Amino acid sequence: MATATEEIYWDPFDIEIDTDPYGVWRRLRDEAPLYRNDRYDFWALSRFADVQAAHTDHKTFLSGKGTVLEHMGTDLGDTNMIIFMDPPQHDVLRALVSRAFTPRRVAALEGRIRQICADLLDPQVGGSGFDYVVGFAQQLPSTVISALLGVPDSEREEVRRYIDAVFHIEPGVGMVNDVSVGAQIWLFEYLTQALQERRRRPQDDLFTALTQAEIEDDRGGTRKLTDDEAAAFGNLLVSAGTETVARLLGWAAVTLPAHPDQLAMMAGDRATIPGAVDELLRYEAPSPVQGRWTARDVELHGTVVPKDSKVLLLTGAAGRDERRYPDPDRFDITRDQTSHVSFGFGIHFCLGAALARLEGRIGLEETLARFPEWNVDLDRAVRQHTSTVRGWSSVPITF
Repeated sequence: MATATEEIYWDPFDIEIDTDPYGVWRRLRDEAPLYRNDRYDFWALSRFADVQAAHTDHKTFLSGKGTVLEHMGTDLGDTNMIIFMDPPQHDVLRALVSRAFTPRRVAALEGRIRQICADLLDPQVGGSGFDYVVGFAQQLPSTVISALLGVPDSEREEVRRYIDAVFHIEPGVGMVNDVSVGAQIWLFEYLTQALQERRRRPQDDLFTALTQAEIEDDRGGTRKLTDDEAAAFGNLLVSAGTETVARLLGWAAVTLPAHPDQLAMMAGDRATIPGAVDELLRYEAPSPVQGRWTARDVELHGTVVPKDSKVLLLTGAAGRDERRYPDPDRFDITRDQTSHVSFGFGIHFCLGAALARLEGRIGLEETLARFPEWNVDLDRAVRQHTSTVRGWSSVPITF
């Protein structure tokens, strides 16, 4: 970590920095709110106000050239992934998908989510501990998403294994590896076949809703999602939904025992848990870095960032900005959570935010109902690291 007399250095690939980035991020906010990294050719914004403003200025800060540093500069609009689109294409597809991914459909999952939690947690009752991420945090969201989409019970375990494989990280290579790419191809083909089946035989599930959603197009007519568009959304829901919730719950497993007063408050009063979910998202953002591509020259903090530049929005740093949050390094589940940027902001606000919050709330409620306190074996815990994700892939806990 840099000292006060050293030049500030940060990049999203440095695993040592990523272990505890908050000191570096604080220096960026204070000393270099517009940071330049020549090695990887990007700029970075770290203050809450700047990150929020960039999210809302989608005409200047584009997503269609990629949002992950490794892939930025490539035109990704033809992938049919909303996260890699700009208006007007983005607006049409988001409106279509929003009609399928409704609050009613999400809220109706509560009973199913509780049952999944029970199935995963009950076998651990009476034991001495288990790996909370491997045995619960990773499995819950992939199982929920399978249920939401309408994956048959007989196929859910196979689908869950491929979802897990999407997040395989190859040492020295990262997430772009044969295992991950192969899993993504398999899932896309599976989703496409499932959508084609729902067109022939509709059911009450998200697969069917994606085939039926309609909206007025830019020519005044109406259209439905193509199979590629619907499968791309399913793929995004699977990947982003699984990753965010798994990392959120993993951070809960590590953070809560380190703050026993907060853990006791949650165990004693379920009404505090929704606030705890948002405080966890602020305090340890599962996705602390999002990339954007500048559509024009833009002046930031007295410096002109040229058109066609890579700009990284440091959500993780923004969540600890004392300009926005009093005593930001204090974990406080009673904090006023009027807003945070961990789900993005503006037109790219996470479509799955309601589902992630629901899973996080129920997951913690059901965990605390069985295990009101626990300890973490940090010596055996394993971190998860990519250029855009920060969290844990293994967190052994003991009771």
